[in-house]
Amino acid sequence: MRIARSPSKSTLLIATAAFLLVSGAASAQTKPDTENGRYALSPAGDSGVLRLDTRTGTVSTCTNTGAGWACYTVPDERAALDAEIGRLQAENEKLKTQLAERDGTASGKTEDALPKSDKKSEPKVAEGGGGRKIEIPLPSDQDMDRAMSFLERAWRRLIEMAQRIQRDAAGGKI
Repeated sequence: MRIARSPSKSTLLIATAAFLLVSGAASAQTKPDTENGRYALSPAGDSGVLRLDTRTGTVSTCTNTGAGWACYTVPDERAALDAEIGRLQAENEKLKTQLAERDGTASGKTEDALPKSDKKSEPKVAEGGGGRKIEIPLPSDQDMDRAMSFLERAWRRLIEMAQRIQRDAAGGKI
């Protein structure tokens, strides 16, 4: 008598999915949830299957826990996003109301736009002299230092990358 080897995990997964499909079709008369292909099953790695409820759109992960198959609903990301959008809208309305009360306006809307504090200065037209001359504000020393620091870092990274490529091309001999 020859001893058979144990089947691979993928074979077991396919057999389990087939069993679930066949048993669902066989019990269609007793369980109306499986009628007309309500659930769509897909393999989910080595751990089990994903089950899609085609009527509600609910996705569940099903695994064999030893005591039987257990399915757990996957959290719906859309519901979390909708909840966060609602929270932010309510907070926005609350802040508008507080701002209106502080400014003394009764409605939650202000007539004038709030000034931007980060707005860059616009070019100024010089007066006098007949012709139009535009004065462009020059960057501050702090702006120049930031730009130079960025360029220095970018140059160093470029040099390091070129050296790495040379080492890789030479097989690490450099």
